[in-house]
Amino acid sequence: MARSRRRVVPSLLILDSGAVIALSRSEARARAFLQRALELEAWVEVPVVVVAETTRGTGRDAPVNRVLKAVDAVPATPEVVGRTAGALLGRATGAGVADALVVAQAVERGGGVILTSDPSDLMSLAAGHPEVRVQAT
Repeated sequence: MARSRRRVVPSLLILDSGAVIALSRSEARARAFLQRALELEAWVEVPVVVVAETTRGTGRDAPVNRVLKAVDAVPATPEVVGRTAGALLGRATGAGVADALVVAQAVERGGGVILTSDPSDLMSLAAGHPEVRVQAT
């Protein structure tokens, strides 16, 4: 008997830059995951560092801006998130500041799922934080 594969979505979904780009391109897998999260009434947010990574202040930002307008929040980044990101970077190798800030936001919010197109660095950063799950687009 085949086991059903269910995607569990917690109450918080954080989109990283790869997920925002995938959604702006209407990639089916990313859209399906986001749709399921919305059906389960998950809160969806984008870290401010992702806005910096995905916009350039030109008309070419339109698809990304549509994604940003559709999420619940782009919260300000408090100092504690920066400090948590620094601590995560101190324990992980090869990860960048932007990825660390995304994971730190999930840690400081008490956990959630991070939707990403590049899960390896995020999983390394999230190691030791079982409340944070990384989901590939």
